[in-house]
Amino acid sequence: MESLGTWYSRVKDAAGLLQGHAHVTPVMTSSTLDRLVGADVSLKCENFQRMGAFKFRGAFNAMTRLSEEARRKGVITHSSGNHAQAVALVGRLLGIHTVIVMPDNAPAIKRAATEGYGAEVVEYDPENGDRQEISMRLAEKHGYHLVPPFDHQDIIAGQGTAALELCNQAGSLDVVLCPCGGGGLLSGTAVAVKGSCPKCLVVGVEPDVANDACLSFQTGTLHTIRNPPTIADGTRTPSLGKLTFPMVLEFVDDMKSVSEAAIREAVRFLFYRMKLVVEPSGALGVAALLEGKVKTSGRVGVIVSGGNIDGATMSEILTEH
Repeated sequence: MESLGTWYSRVKDAAGLLQGHAHVTPVMTSSTLDRLVGADVSLKCENFQRMGAFKFRGAFNAMTRLSEEARRKGVITHSSGNHAQAVALVGRLLGIHTVIVMPDNAPAIKRAATEGYGAEVVEYDPENGDRQEISMRLAEKHGYHLVPPFDHQDIIAGQGTAALELCNQAGSLDVVLCPCGGGGLLSGTAVAVKGSCPKCLVVGVEPDVANDACLSFQTGTLHTIRNPPTIADGTRTPSLGKLTFPMVLEFVDDMKSVSEAAIREAVRFLFYRMKLVVEPSGALGVAALLEGKVKTSGRVGVIVSGGNIDGATMSEILTEH
């Protein structure tokens, strides 16, 4: 595996490429949250990023580097929502035809946005089909260039720019909490944090029912969980990837998992107390703090990864209690 220095250089290079294209998202604080968890917490609000999530960073970094031939033939990817929207938006910005393989249970708001950005959506049944196989088959048939959702050097580097910004905005931190699905954001975050502040700990957070990365981290053996029943749809990726698995083992300090109840409570807290619309996957770091899975009295950074939640789901969460 390549060194931290090599990966950190890629993140900084991606930051330069994204300048003027991606939003520099705000860092927000809450005295109530600080009091509840006994720490000084800074939230990196990627819910204010273009298309509503950090995924724009990786997609733009990867697709901008494509050859003219690849751009002309078009790109394909597979995603339940946020990466789909990111690829679709970047495709519109760069004039690239985009095809997205999406599960038939993807959040309606994410599919609508993906199609709104001009992408062609290919629907599949996640119980009976494999999205990666479908994408590869279509790529081979039509000559599309595959832009994977997380397990790609340029995607990982692009995602890491959010944490690079956080370190510059918040100053010295003791720990950074980051959601984990396929590990692209977590890998990029770990590289950016370790390169900027070597003594800062990086902790990945997953749902209890989708804890494949936690198990992989604890055992050193890659675990897979298919179609986990979690409200955090961005974490339903079955496993870490060929790149992200060794990166998580090498650069991440710990992995934690949280209950579905804690995820919902974090979404409610962010909405009612901080006036932030955050999707369940984006609330994982705050859930870990509120549930006591991560205990610290120091300065904590949290990557709030996105805000793409449909009205029905948000209404259900907000009115539960």
